[in-house]
Amino acid sequence: RLSCIRNNIWLASCGVLSSGLAVLSSFGLMLFCGVPFVVTVANAPFLILGVGVDDMFIMIASWEQSSRKKDKSNVKSLLAETYAEAALSVTITTLTDVLAFFIGTWTAFPSVRSFCLYTGTAFVFCYVYTMTFFGAVLVLNHKREQGNRHWLTCMRVRVGKDPAENSCLYNACCIGSCCRQPAQPEGEHPMSIFFKRYYGPFVTNKWIKLLVVLLYGAYLGGSVYGCTQIREGIDLRNLANDDSYVIPYYDDDEKYFSTYGPRVMVVITESVDYWNETVRLGIESCAQNLE
Repeated sequence: RLSCIRNNIWLASCGVLSSGLAVLSSFGLMLFCGVPFVVTVANAPFLILGVGVDDMFIMIASWEQSSRKKDKSNVKSLLAETYAEAALSVTITTLTDVLAFFIGTWTAFPSVRSFCLYTGTAFVFCYVYTMTFFGAVLVLNHKREQGNRHWLTCMRVRVGKDPAENSCLYNACCIGSCCRQPAQPEGEHPMSIFFKRYYGPFVTNKWIKLLVVLLYGAYLGGSVYGCTQIREGIDLRNLANDDSYVIPYYDDDEKYFSTYGPRVMVVITESVDYWNETVRLGIESCAQNLE
């Protein structure tokens, strides 16, 4: 928002901070419990950030909807309404994510098991911080807005004075617009208006619903066909950088040596009398049989 009072930059920053706290808590707990830290775990913070920011948007949207229906001076009622609207969605999405990653701990691969443990635990902490820490931040931000305080300095912005009497610099820094017209009360968010007035009626049209069903059927058929084309295995060239020496090595190996098959080595684990000609002939005969 352009309004320096209604601006929610700090609110968004605290939402990201909530995800960061979840990552720190999860990693600290897992390391304390002795769970090995593997390189794949370094990707977990990006997953937690995505889910945490999504939960943040759900909470903020529910708070905005509740503030239009409830008395803004009753903070307890606002927060209760927000949790009633948002907590169910956040809980279900978190529960499915946690179950998915904890089921992944049953795998036989230790690196995947560690990754799932770290990430699943981080999702639990992300949920806890969203329901506690971020809810408190919502209330503090609401009190700042009700006190008509600037989003950056938290200083009270002068109200009740004609904006035309203020300088353009004051209006830009403290009100959010250089315009000298009185600020109008903020209405419904344009995105909400778009979905309510245009997108909703468009999707509920009977011909559009038929088209959506046909498109989904085509998508489902393509997905099933794609699943039948999946093959197990891994191309080691995909694990290296594009400019790595490993890629031309594997290219040449496949081009010049693929017809010979894999290299096979035989190890004799017992003590052998190589000076004995009979033993040497036996080893040679064994190698020929293997060939």
